[in-house]
Amino acid sequence: MENQKVEIYNSVSEYNKMANHETLHPLVSIIDFSKSDPICQHQRKFGFYTVFLKDVMCGDMQYGKHSYDYQEGTLVFIAPGQTYGIYNNDRFIQPAGFALIFHPDLIKGTNLGKNMKDYSFFSYDVHEALHLSEKEREVVLDCFKNIKLELEQAIDKHSKSLIVNNIELFLNYCMRFYDRQFITRDHINQGVIGKFENLVDDYLKSENPKNIGFPMVNYFAEKLNLSANYFGDLIKKELGISAQEFIHNKLIDIAKEQILDQGKTISEISYDLGFKYPQHFTRLFKTKVGISPSEYKTLN
Repeated sequence: MENQKVEIYNSVSEYNKMANHETLHPLVSIIDFSKSDPICQHQRKFGFYTVFLKDVMCGDMQYGKHSYDYQEGTLVFIAPGQTYGIYNNDRFIQPAGFALIFHPDLIKGTNLGKNMKDYSFFSYDVHEALHLSEKEREVVLDCFKNIKLELEQAIDKHSKSLIVNNIELFLNYCMRFYDRQFITRDHINQGVIGKFENLVDDYLKSENPKNIGFPMVNYFAEKLNLSANYFGDLIKKELGISAQEFIHNKLIDIAKEQILDQGKTISEISYDLGFKYPQHFTRLFKTKVGISPSEYKTLN
């Protein structure tokens, strides 16, 4: 699998050609895969944003270690520069479903362009795809239909803003659907929260901070088989604070206990907790507690 070749598609027209679609606009396209020829799946890297509406049975799709229970289809989001692919032993298969692809140049200087970072699901892993109910799927298909209708018009001074506004509307619906997914998977999410808390506790009580360094969100996301962005969004929605804040709070609780242990200096405590420099520990402590570690020690 390491030697799997990567196909690179930098332009919308290149992808349209591969998918047997006419290029109606140089920077955006709606693909209907039922009109495509059978293709051999490889790893692919795109120079544009891609949203696949997969018409597949999703019972075997994974959320961490858990299977999803939505059957109607999934949305998969891929940002420019990310590598995406399916390994199927070089067999040709008939693709099914739809895709929206749009080049970053389309949204430069627009409201959507300025806010693309807010759509963090473009950084999620494929196994953290958005699973749609039947009604949500209808909304997605309506959005795709409206974009395609606009692409079929003659390009005029209104074309760009109407296309971009429709893409933005679609992505805002996706934000809503992801929020629903977090809620409907509450029993799984609660398990993730509990495991995260245990992992943080175990990390801070071990030699890891001294040997590996300050506990980072990426480390815990990896342990839970989730991408850092998806994990971060899940924690924020469940706890109301970021994963990093949660780690900081845990760290400060342990620091308070250790500060009251007369056998350790502030510098020793900071190194034991993974800080390279004691002043960084002091700064975080003061931000969280309102006083310095030395003042805390004196007062207690």
